[in-house]
Amino acid sequence: MLLKSQFALVERHVLRAKPTVTCPRRASRLRFSTSHNLRAENQVYASVRNLDQFHTYTLLSSSSRTPLLTLWTTSWCSTCRVVAPLIQELVESGVGEAEGGVGYCTVEYDAPDVMAANLGLTYMINSVPTLLSFDAGEAQVQTKVTDARRLSDRKFLEEWIRHEARRRGNRGAGGPGSGGNLLRSLFGKS
Repeated sequence: MLLKSQFALVERHVLRAKPTVTCPRRASRLRFSTSHNLRAENQVYASVRNLDQFHTYTLLSSSSRTPLLTLWTTSWCSTCRVVAPLIQELVESGVGEAEGGVGYCTVEYDAPDVMAANLGLTYMINSVPTLLSFDAGEAQVQTKVTDARRLSDRKFLEEWIRHEARRRGNRGAGGPGSGGNLLRSLFGKS
């Protein structure tokens, strides 16, 4: 009997509550999501030496809606030994966290399992070092960086990481709302 009276009390309270009305103009600016929009922390993963590690990292980045930045290196590449610590330092220092965060790993292109899986051929890696971003599991080849001078330029790398972090799972859009240009061009909306 006590449980019924408690339920009745809650029901009366809910029925007496006034409905909340939002301004339509304000509602159009709201983002609807099942998760909170929190500042994401950057993640640094261990070097990829096999296909399973690579798939695990791409799935982790997809599920957290953060791009995965990959630096493709080899054991014999002297430029890679200079570039890899620089990029890792930038990611660990928090570059890109304010824009949504990134994941980062190096892919050891000459590791036997990576070579056997033809990962380099799959993602068109034709020189090392190569910096390639993955967003929602898809390689973003249009922003791939292979120029060693750019890869050693700290300012360029900071801006590149921030740009990639703005994607936030929007598959190459570079930020919310900018991916609609294709649909607008198809349907004549401007």
